[in-house]
Amino acid sequence: MRILITNDDGIGAPGLVVLHAIAEAVAGEDGEVWTVAPAFEQSGVGHCINYVKPSMMQKIAERRFALEGSPADCVLAGLGEIVDGPVDLVLSGVNRGNNAGENTVYSGTIGAAMEAALQGVPGIALSQFYGPGNVDLDDPFEAASGHGATVVRRLVEEAPWGGETYKLFYNVNFPPVPGDRVEGIAAVAQGYRGDGRMGVSPQTAPSGRRYLWISGSAQGEATADGTDVKANMDGWISVTPMRCDLTDQAALGDLRAVFTDYEG
Repeated sequence: MRILITNDDGIGAPGLVVLHAIAEAVAGEDGEVWTVAPAFEQSGVGHCINYVKPSMMQKIAERRFALEGSPADCVLAGLGEIVDGPVDLVLSGVNRGNNAGENTVYSGTIGAAMEAALQGVPGIALSQFYGPGNVDLDDPFEAASGHGATVVRRLVEEAPWGGETYKLFYNVNFPPVPGDRVEGIAAVAQGYRGDGRMGVSPQTAPSGRRYLWISGSAQGEATADGTDVKANMDGWISVTPMRCDLTDQAALGDLRAVFTDYEG
């Protein structure tokens, strides 16, 4: 198996080391793991692509490249130029922090898996929830390190990947607990914290100029039963199937009752 890995925390992020080990375990002795990751941190860029300017790439080591671009750019570069041969699987992460609930919409980690799906390649985003149960561990990525390869293998071998148009991709979040405290793997929906909105924090520089920091929200608020954040807070690995089709099918039926002229 030939696997391409990337992230949004940057080429030097510790989570990328964890992901490389997961990918090697899944690829096997005869497989290949290629890394194409952002040269600088790209957290929060979502599915951004840099099609109005070129992206410089640098070979760091054998099968390891840094790209001055977004995670989605890294997937495009890997699939279209860098990797020597067809790619069987794209893995993105392991992100430092959760990409559950509303965070999913902003995540560059998710954006990379989304781009893989758009290119017709299976994609999985992996993120490590941080919380009181793991933030002070010697290795806060214990849950991801200990269980990541198992989750990826089961998704590759057992999960659905089809779709006549938009292909499935998967969002995996590891709970904020030590590796031996993980309860299991749960198939759940994306949750809604309700107070998970981004905001702005205005500041005044010594020069008197005004500037803004983008601010997040509390991450420990559980979502509804059967959703990602709740599962993570209960010690479970959450797995959520996703597609790039953003259409709300239920609302579409109601909307057609409003706009009735089109018969195509």
